[in-house]
Amino acid sequence: MRIVDLIEKKKLGNVLTKEEIDFIVNGYTNGTIPDYQISAFFMAVYFKGMNKQEIADLTLAYVNSGDKVDLSKIDGIKVDKHSSGGVGDKISLIVIPLVASLGIPVAKMSGRGLGHTGGTIDKLESIPGFRTELDEDTFINNVNKYKMAIVGQSANLTPADKKTYALRDVTATVDSIPLIASSIMSKKIASGADAIVLDVKVGSGAFMKSLDMAKELAKTMVDIGKSLNRNTIAVITNMDQPLGHEVGNASEVKEAIKVLKGQGAEDETTVALTIAANMAVLGGAYKDFTEAYNKLENIIYNGKAIDKLKEFIKIQGGDERIVDNLDLLPTAKFNIEIKADKTGFISSVKADDIGIVAMQLGAGRKTKTDKIDFAAGVTIVKKIGDKVNKNDTICILHTNIEDTQNTEILAKAAFDISENKPEKIKYVYETIE
Repeated sequence: MRIVDLIEKKKLGNVLTKEEIDFIVNGYTNGTIPDYQISAFFMAVYFKGMNKQEIADLTLAYVNSGDKVDLSKIDGIKVDKHSSGGVGDKISLIVIPLVASLGIPVAKMSGRGLGHTGGTIDKLESIPGFRTELDEDTFINNVNKYKMAIVGQSANLTPADKKTYALRDVTATVDSIPLIASSIMSKKIASGADAIVLDVKVGSGAFMKSLDMAKELAKTMVDIGKSLNRNTIAVITNMDQPLGHEVGNASEVKEAIKVLKGQGAEDETTVALTIAANMAVLGGAYKDFTEAYNKLENIIYNGKAIDKLKEFIKIQGGDERIVDNLDLLPTAKFNIEIKADKTGFISSVKADDIGIVAMQLGAGRKTKTDKIDFAAGVTIVKKIGDKVNKNDTICILHTNIEDTQNTEILAKAAFDISENKPEKIKYVYETIE
């Protein structure tokens, strides 16, 4: 078997066998197939695509390239969720205690942020004392006893995907649906979950800019889950503006606490309850989505959800007092108000630009080795549809950096103000099962 023949085969639009896909992935992982040939193969996939079976086989090849997490010692149906990435996306912080409060085990592995999208691990580590490095026994015991635990991703989980993703990034093949879908699903399959809820973001702050592309990605990932015997649901949600009002690590923890106290913004509360309700259905707690949604809403308003968050923080070594005293979280030295330059209605808030602003303030990383400032971030004061008068504050920048002039310009430019009030935006577009 030769890689050049397989590149030619895919270039002509023909279907690859499982053995051929395994040969390609294994060869690139062990170094016998060079970068330039895999680049040619990815470009052939970009233009010719893959069928359902090819994508499932590619996903499984990624899974088998490294470690697989064994969650068989955990009782019940293990349900995981994944977000395709966004700005101000603190949904994991909300749904972990929320779903666990129903008795459904949530054994979660999460990553760190890079670029303008934040990472759940970074957010949780802004809580004093919170540990995301747990040994296997502690992780499993916490899930069995408390129904929840979170750890950082294993270094050797899907190494083939890590290696190929870096190459796709520099060969203009990142936005290939088969390659995106197999990349995302391989990590979820390797993480050991029985069922998966996917939060597929679409809009200016998401990887998928159009609803059609988001639907195609969602359907492809659900098909992969089905092919590999994982119950999978994809929810397509709006990322045309940051989710909620806070972007940044400690700031997003504060906002997640507000949601679990019943004081959260409408958009993030709706998305969180939608994701959690689908997790509850897949976990077997309820057969009906609406019943699950209503029950979870009640759990928020009767105080059980916030109590479960306190427990979550405590069992992972964090200071649970932060739930009742937000001042115990890191705070920035400078808080810079950005003002509207005219009167009207907010017609758009460019989520990707806000993400870049937060990164420049210290909340994110430009490279994997960068240190982040847990206190840095952006408060979105005015969102799409809000009325503003000239000189009203539209957002607040939080930072420990003294010179932020260029960042302030970018922050102001992220907000568009029009004379007419825009239509109310949808928070959840569609659910694909």
